[in-house]
Amino acid sequence: MTPVPDAARPAAPGPQAAAARLAAVRAAMGEAGVDALVLRPSPDARFLGSFLGSFLGDGRGAFLVVTQEVVAETADPAGVVPEGARRVGVDPEMRVRELFGLAIEAELVPASSVLWPLRLRKEPYEIEAVGRAVAAAEEVLGQALELAWFGATERAMAYRLRVLLAESGCEELLSLRVAAGEHTARPAHVPGERVINPGDALGVSVCGRWGGYCAEVSRVFAVAEPPDDFEAMYSVVLAAHRAGLAAVRPGAPVDEVARAVGEVIDGSGYGRFAAAHVGRGVGLGHDEGPWPGEDAVFEPGMVFCLEPAIYVPDLFGARVADVVVCADDGPVPLGTYPHALHVLDR
Repeated sequence: MTPVPDAARPAAPGPQAAAARLAAVRAAMGEAGVDALVLRPSPDARFLGSFLGSFLGDGRGAFLVVTQEVVAETADPAGVVPEGARRVGVDPEMRVRELFGLAIEAELVPASSVLWPLRLRKEPYEIEAVGRAVAAAEEVLGQALELAWFGATERAMAYRLRVLLAESGCEELLSLRVAAGEHTARPAHVPGERVINPGDALGVSVCGRWGGYCAEVSRVFAVAEPPDDFEAMYSVVLAAHRAGLAAVRPGAPVDEVARAVGEVIDGSGYGRFAAAHVGRGVGLGHDEGPWPGEDAVFEPGMVFCLEPAIYVPDLFGARVADVVVCADDGPVPLGTYPHALHVLDR
């Protein structure tokens, strides 16, 4: 597995890249007729926060304001927004109290309409940060193989994995899922008091943030021995994963991933048990574009979490999630953790 560095460092562009990003943002603002952006601490703010070294907010109402003339961190956005501004883009994560407290006499629109298209293609330093988040998640999965699972509860094992992720240097845990047996068929399952027993399928997913950037890795294990028919179902998930991966290439519609995954699962007879979602973009946010179902095509630099899954109610499920970069010549997985079904022996 890829070594995980000792400590997370915020990813930031060099001076030239930062200047180019600011110019692109201002050009997009002009095209959208947006006179200013008002952002709170959020993925959109982190996308621009490098111009101030780091924008984290001070917990007392700090905002990042961008106009055609200035970029400023302030507690009083109205004092920075140009007089006579007609449209102001506000952070989609803005709290209602913050929104009403802006005191800006202008039409308020989502800042995401300006920033999200610019966030789709990642710079090399951003891809490196996502790769470090992948490495941290894979390190946790690797260490999980050495833990004693028999007789433990889902909740207890989830706690142990949280500790391992914190020790990896990841700056923030975004989600961690441990599901055993029939719970693996529940996409939104929260680890509980179910005891993990021999013969259970086991689903583990880890999603963390490194240097401001997010990544998720999900794998499936078996406890002592796989349940009946589980390996056949899991082989379909892996085949769907390979088909989806091949669809991540420049110029291909993002919807092609869903089509490729669906074709494999439908052809296997498990179509009615397929997960509704097969992937999403990741970066500063753990769920951002590109998304299947939108009128979008893959471009070099896009980062995508491929996550085909099959969920058979009351029996078992399997979900495999990997982060992939769309490169000039096709997909490049950022992780190296194997997909083979590992049988836990303790």
